[in-house]
Amino acid sequence: MAIPRTLLVVMLGFPLAWSVGPPALAYEAAPVLDGGTLAGVVRYVGPPPSPERVTVTKDVPVCGQEKSLQVVRLGDAGGLRDVAVVVRATRGKPLVVPSEPVVFDQRGCEYRPFVLAFPAGSTIQVLNSDRVLHNVHVMGKANPQTNRAMPRFQKQLAWRVERPEWPIPVKCDVHPWMRAYWLAMDHPYYAVTEASGRFRIDDLVPGDYAVDLWHPALGSKVEQVTIRSRETTTVSWSFAAP
Repeated sequence: MAIPRTLLVVMLGFPLAWSVGPPALAYEAAPVLDGGTLAGVVRYVGPPPSPERVTVTKDVPVCGQEKSLQVVRLGDAGGLRDVAVVVRATRGKPLVVPSEPVVFDQRGCEYRPFVLAFPAGSTIQVLNSDRVLHNVHVMGKANPQTNRAMPRFQKQLAWRVERPEWPIPVKCDVHPWMRAYWLAMDHPYYAVTEASGRFRIDDLVPGDYAVDLWHPALGSKVEQVTIRSRETTTVSWSFAAP
C-alpha cells in the first residue's frame, strides 16, 4: 500500500498542525509531593502504510542509492514510534534546562531522532556524522527561522532554542527527503514514544488532565486521564490509519 498523499505532504515539510491544544497558561513550578505517574503505549490501528521510495541523485556513497520515506514507524503489536505525549499541566515540578547540549545528528543522510523534544531554552548540538554537505533549516515561528550550512569538514554546530514552540519542522535543502521535528516545551510533563510505542511521565500532581498526542503524519488528538497520588495510571491509546 502506497503512503497516502497526506503523509507525503508532511514529509515535504508541511506538518498537519503547527500548534496543539489551547493557548498555554502560565506554568507554576513548585515541589511535588506524592505525585503520580502516567505510563502506557500508543498504537497504530489499521494496515501499516508502505514506505515511499526515493532515488538518491547526490552523495550516493554516503546516502545510498535509495531512501525510504517511512513516516509511520511501528514496533511490536502495532506500537507507534515518534508520538509526542504532552500533559496539559499548569503546575508541578520545575522545568530544568539541561546543562549539556541536546544532541541532534545527521547520519546516513537522515536526521536522528526524527522527533526531538526538549525544554525551551536548551542548546541543540547538531552533529554532521556524514562526510558530505548538509544544511539545517529550522522553520520556527515563535523562534527565529534559521538556515545554516554544514560543509563536510564542519562536524558540529550549536544554537539555543529560547521560546516554547511545537512542532518546529526541520529540513535539509540539500537532501530533500531529510525531515525532522523539534518540540521546545514550557513544562516537564512530556514524552516521545519509543520504538515500542511506550512512554512514561513521572511526578505529576494528582488530578484530572487533558493529554495531547501528536504525530508528524497522523496529526493530533486529545485524551483524558486521572492521576492519583503515588499510583501509576496505565493507558493504551491509538491512532487509526487514515
